Amino acid sequence: MRPSVFVALLAAVLIIPAAVLAQAGDAGPDQSMVDQTKAAHRDLPTAAERDAGEDSHADADCGGKSDGGASPQPGETAGSPGGDPRADKARCRKLQDSDIVTAPIAEARVPSRHEATVGGKPVPYTATAGTLTLRDDEGKPTGSMFYVAYTTGDPHRPVTFFYNGGPGSATVWLHMGSLAPVRVLTDSPKPTHNAPYQLVNNDSSLIDKSDLVFLDAMGAGYSRPLGDTKLAAFWGTDQDIDAFARAIERWLTINGRWNAPKFLFGESYGTTRSAGLSYRLQSDGVQLNGVVLLSSVLNYGRFRPGYEQDMVDYIPTYAAVAAYHHKLAAEPADLPAFIAEVREFAQGPYALALAKGQALRDAERQAVAEKLSGYVGLPTSYILDSNLRIDPSRFRKELLRDQRLTIGRYDARFTGQDVDAAGEVPEFDPSDTGITGAFVAALHDYLVHDLGYETRLDYRPGYDAPGVRWDFNHKAADLGGGGDDNEADVALDLSQAMRENPHLLVYSLNGIYDLATPFFGTEYDLGHLQLEPGLRGNVRFAYYPSGHMVYLNPDALRSMKADLAKFYDEAAPAH
Repeated sequence: MRPSVFVALLAAVLIIPAAVLAQAGDAGPDQSMVDQTKAAHRDLPTAAERDAGEDSHADADCGGKSDGGASPQPGETAGSPGGDPRADKARCRKLQDSDIVTAPIAEARVPSRHEATVGGKPVPYTATAGTLTLRDDEGKPTGSMFYVAYTTGDPHRPVTFFYNGGPGSATVWLHMGSLAPVRVLTDSPKPTHNAPYQLVNNDSSLIDKSDLVFLDAMGAGYSRPLGDTKLAAFWGTDQDIDAFARAIERWLTINGRWNAPKFLFGESYGTTRSAGLSYRLQSDGVQLNGVVLLSSVLNYGRFRPGYEQDMVDYIPTYAAVAAYHHKLAAEPADLPAFIAEVREFAQGPYALALAKGQALRDAERQAVAEKLSGYVGLPTSYILDSNLRIDPSRFRKELLRDQRLTIGRYDARFTGQDVDAAGEVPEFDPSDTGITGAFVAALHDYLVHDLGYETRLDYRPGYDAPGVRWDFNHKAADLGGGGDDNEADVALDLSQAMRENPHLLVYSLNGIYDLATPFFGTEYDLGHLQLEPGLRGNVRFAYYPSGHMVYLNPDALRSMKADLAKFYDEAAPAH
């Protein structure tokens, strides 16, 4: 051993105990929280490491030299023209465990105090950014789920768990745009301007009615598998339901909130998750007060080739979108009444025509095409050429083709421009690209500068796991009279949860310009829960002049908040 190394070790042995004793003497009442935070942030580089860069992990054989020079090779001398400093640095640089960025096993918890103004009244709250460690039945840590919680300190106050869908999406959209105490401003339905973006107090926040917890799905956001657990362990309908059930129950446990009124709030595939979770949590003893479904899809089986219910489901949305873009011969004087009329046509003459298939007579086909043309703004000839079946991607390309524009999938109020006006489907979704930069940038800035949460992990707004396909198989266990397995028909789970807990209320929120999850399809799914008449009133519906993300329309957001406030008062009345 080199003398210099021996001296350094001896000094460390003598000095460390004194340092430990000094720290122990200064520990205060919040020290345990501080220790948890420090443990969870061990993946962060030290100031010295940041200053030194790669050389901070230089191998001892390099002599600790800042230039990273390796020992000269035979026939070479250090610094000789034959040497390559970059190659020398690569040879002496060894990958350390600390170089591999992983999620923390120890649960992170970074709290900060804030105040929101909702309805003109101040609402003080604590924002906590952190992680929940998921463990299997044997106690082995399998995943780290990132969350941000907003709490006011009342242990008996309602608590709502939020998540987006995908599958594979982080919750940046609901978090930064909907009901949190702050929200990012966009230029919707136009493309949002470039940075800087403005994060403002959210007067439509739900923080005045409920504590709020925003959870990122495994693999998305900052949520990651732990140890030797692979993402495939979470990448499926039932696997995902299990992960969220464990995360929610963990949050309730560490925050002492088991006796609080509980709500789920999912968007898009998040509604699929919520329906499945409602029964899983019910089975675990977590009795829910309410489930809020924003832009729903509860049965993936109806998307299979050969099933034409999906074609029927889109017709009322096509009509609403055509009216918005002034593509109808006569603009409806009463939009809700017009949509109701189109509903009747879609589930009547149109559905019957599709059901007849090749047996449909030419005269009947012509009559249905003409009627449909008047409702959706497409030429009769185009509808006939499409065999009466209008794919949503084709509709997005065709409706404004004469203006050389396409329309959005998530929100058909948005328009975009393809490289040309030909083609069958749009090249991109302008309602997606028009907001993504603002939401992602706002979240990064907010987590670091407002909440003080830092990590070397990359934040994934969405994640498509390479080589892993989402497993849509759902084991329904004969719920609702169904079979053992199905393709994510979680409406059966929601039905069972409502029958076992007849106090459970469900609120379906819908944007009438949503071409991703059309509202008529939601009505169909929720209309087939097989509930007895006494329970059917527990399912309510609301509709807004917006798209998939209802909150992108500020007026619709205000209306949605007012509707939710009444829903929460009924589902969790104050005692």
